Amino acid sequence: MTSVVPSFELVAGAVESPVILHVPHSSREIPDEVRAGIVLGDAALERELDHMVDAHTAELAARAAGLSGVTPWRFVNRLSRLVVDPERFPDEREEMLAVGMGAVYTRTAHRGVLRPADTDPEPLLARYFRPYARAMSEAVAERLAAAGRVVIVDVHSYPSAALPYEMHGDGPRPAVCLGTDSFHTPAELVAAAREAFGEVGLDSPFSGTYVPLEFYGREPRVTALMVEIRRDTYMSEPGGAADAGLGRLASALATLVDAVSR
Repeated sequence: MTSVVPSFELVAGAVESPVILHVPHSSREIPDEVRAGIVLGDAALERELDHMVDAHTAELAARAAGLSGVTPWRFVNRLSRLVVDPERFPDEREEMLAVGMGAVYTRTAHRGVLRPADTDPEPLLARYFRPYARAMSEAVAERLAAAGRVVIVDVHSYPSAALPYEMHGDGPRPAVCLGTDSFHTPAELVAAAREAFGEVGLDSPFSGTYVPLEFYGREPRVTALMVEIRRDTYMSEPGGAADAGLGRLASALATLVDAVSR
């Protein structure tokens, strides 16, 4: 029987809020028809999800939204990144294609086989990737019309020890890494994040941030910042329960939301 799982959810915030908390990698859900194309056994797949899921980040964003003075909007991926990764380029521009982790992954975190290398990505791109990208673009356009500007805060986490798939895993691994973009990340947005989270690093081990292609490099009123939180600061690795650190980080994220909402 085919499972029916919503691909994504836009959770409404305050009408006047310019902020979208984007949570792309928090889910473990894989529809049955997609699971059929993955070669890992059940136990191996669960281990892969333990390593690759940004566990508890949807809860983190929800808690932060509840603590914020002006409730931000939340765009949450309800499917695993092993279905499609909505933050990858779907073509040869994607650096992660070199390790089998473009928009449709063919390799695992430890560079094993996830799907056959000759898997046709088009059905997954058509069914999941493009509708997600279109919906996120529409959400940004709506916030731009309503608030006159948009601040996308991309909420991620990453392991305390580098995984083999990481292409830049030999750099610093701070408690909070801020990923920036030369066009879409103004200095005042970085300063607000520093104030909210305390000691942070920039663009290591992960860099860049997510902006829908319709606006990328074109619309300066759309600003963006990636917040990558090292997992040992709020949970048991890999794939374990959250601890008290999650509440502290939710408060910090709410502080950032309030600062950029003003």
